[in-house]
Amino acid sequence: MAERKHLKITGVHALSALGRGVDPLLAGVLAGTPAFAPVRRFDTTGRRVTVAATLPETGTLADELADAIDVACRAAGLDRTGRAEAALFLATHGGPPSLPGGGPETPELAGHLARRCGLADRTRIYTTACVSASTAVADAAAMIGRGDLDRVVVAAGYLVEPDQYALFDAGRAFAADGAVRPFSAGRQGLLLGDGVVALVLESATAAARRGAPALATVNGWGRAGDAYHPCQPDPDGGGLARAVDAALRRAGLPAEAVGYVNANATGTPYSDASEAAALRRVFGDLAGRLPVSSTKSVHGHALEASGLLELVVTVLALRHGKLPVNAGFLAPDESCPLNVITDAPHPATTPHALTLNAAFGGANTALLVGAP
Repeated sequence: MAERKHLKITGVHALSALGRGVDPLLAGVLAGTPAFAPVRRFDTTGRRVTVAATLPETGTLADELADAIDVACRAAGLDRTGRAEAALFLATHGGPPSLPGGGPETPELAGHLARRCGLADRTRIYTTACVSASTAVADAAAMIGRGDLDRVVVAAGYLVEPDQYALFDAGRAFAADGAVRPFSAGRQGLLLGDGVVALVLESATAAARRGAPALATVNGWGRAGDAYHPCQPDPDGGGLARAVDAALRRAGLPAEAVGYVNANATGTPYSDASEAAALRRVFGDLAGRLPVSSTKSVHGHALEASGLLELVVTVLALRHGKLPVNAGFLAPDESCPLNVITDAPHPATTPHALTLNAAFGGANTALLVGAP
């Protein structure tokens, strides 16, 4: 267990509608100014909603993922030998990453990226919807913790494209008013956003061996299922609560040690209320004081990449001592009795934070990170 408590994040990179790199990402979520704008990447004629959070100039998904991996490895100080010892866990949507441009089919994409970026010929692909990236991090942490691997590059990518956009629009999941309002009264739904992210996760021993400073520690992780409904979450939040409990147990920390929750909250009525119920189950009365925000309100929902994008946001927030704003908030909702960060960033008062994700089918993940 001692090694499991010392899993280090040593390098990160992110692309979102807020810009390229972690600096614009952090600045954007702290400012709380949403990045949603009319979609120009493809034709939205006839769609009910026509906005998303997209970066104007992007390459193919394969090229953007390769760039993210390369920058994260350089940020971690990995030389050629260090890269060659790193496995690649990749979270991305099934099928060809065809917009913008084109690229290898998903089954070949991980191997293509590993070769292109000089990583080990040991790859995994995650296509488990909105918990893809967080599940990849949990698996990487577990495998490093038990000594199967020393180092894993976890990468994830989603660039807003017409197929998923059409599905969500047809299902009336999008916010018709063009704003994501997590936990708020009057919330109408989610909006999609670009996210291409990579981070380097390694054992404390491996990081120390090469003198690499850490950005954060992954202290715990948890996964649990609802088995409640194909699309709707358990209204009591049972599955997500079990995932959070598992993360706390694995970290050996009490609930009161957590000083921030980067919530999954998508701005949809049922999902947000379910997550609030889960937090009440875990934290009890403390849930009314624990700072919570969903940065999807600023950068949008990056689907398979959302878990990694929000993990990076959480790490950056802890390092800078400021907790991001929950944009779009109109008024409290009695089904979400939480301490939502609405007006300005809150100071971080403890070194531990949770980032949560949930997906269709009742999958739930919780990642618990702390100071390095």
